[in-house]
Amino acid sequence: MNVSASTLSLTVADVDASRDFLTTHLGYQVAMADDGFASLTREDAAIDIVLLRRGAEILPADQRDKQAGGLILALTVTDLDAEEARLRGEGARITMPLREEPWGERLFQMTDPNGVVIQLVEWAHPSRPTDDEYTPRS
Repeated sequence: MNVSASTLSLTVADVDASRDFLTTHLGYQVAMADDGFASLTREDAAIDIVLLRRGAEILPADQRDKQAGGLILALTVTDLDAEEARLRGEGARITMPLREEPWGERLFQMTDPNGVVIQLVEWAHPSRPTDDEYTPRS
């Protein structure tokens, strides 16, 4: 298998609100759009995003009334501190402040108008324990 592209399809109540959030704050561009549908892309390695309006008849019947939830759209970026400051300055709703996890992941989250959680991530390089600090388990 050769994967040539990746796309995340999200079902939301208001396609225009999510589209505007992603194009305004995260640099996505509209590749295609119609009533209740938008296909977004970036020129870099980010994942493409398709937005579909909840209830759209093009969705299978058992998926029509479901809305994106319980997922996190995570994008790895460079200069996370600058991105967090820029997004705060633009008024993006930061819903989890910048923090660093013990395993070396630095991140913060924001939420778009439809409740889609977007997490920006940068990997810190945690220091490795020295030989004196490292004791293998017996």
